[in-house]
Amino acid sequence: MAGETIITVVGNLTADPELRYTQNGLPVANFTIASTPRNFDRQANEWKDGEALFLRASVWREFAEHVAGSLTKGMRVIATGRLKQRSYQDREGNNRTAIELEVDEIGPSLRYATAQVTRAASSGGSGGGFGGGQQARPQVQQEEPWATPGSAAPDAWSAPGSYGDDTPF
Repeated sequence: MAGETIITVVGNLTADPELRYTQNGLPVANFTIASTPRNFDRQANEWKDGEALFLRASVWREFAEHVAGSLTKGMRVIATGRLKQRSYQDREGNNRTAIELEVDEIGPSLRYATAQVTRAASSGGSGGGFGGGQQARPQVQQEEPWATPGSAAPDAWSAPGSYGDDTPF
């Protein structure tokens, strides 16, 4: 939608994502991202942490199940999405306002870690694409795009330590 506030935040998860299901069976995962700026103090000659931002975030549907199954407390993540504001009354009857991130994309930060990505099996239902419901696609066995057709032998790039001085191409 036009006029929405889209932001990207980098920070650490304060707890494991909480996966819940609505009364209609729709999965939703909620979590908090803590983002703390660091600045170099030239007088003290050291790095100092600034004021931490704790941002509540949510993801829905199959995306929620992927997040809950992949991310854990303490992981450094990069998330982008739309800021949403909602007003409510607390138990004492006071009016409150909450600002939350409705996540469009999230993943682990690779600055200080490595990750192994595994493609999730498609449920075949309508998806969360921009064009509305997506059609279920048949599962196709994907081959390595750089593999030589019909060759089962590993190439020099994929077998560490078994290479010579010649380039493999």
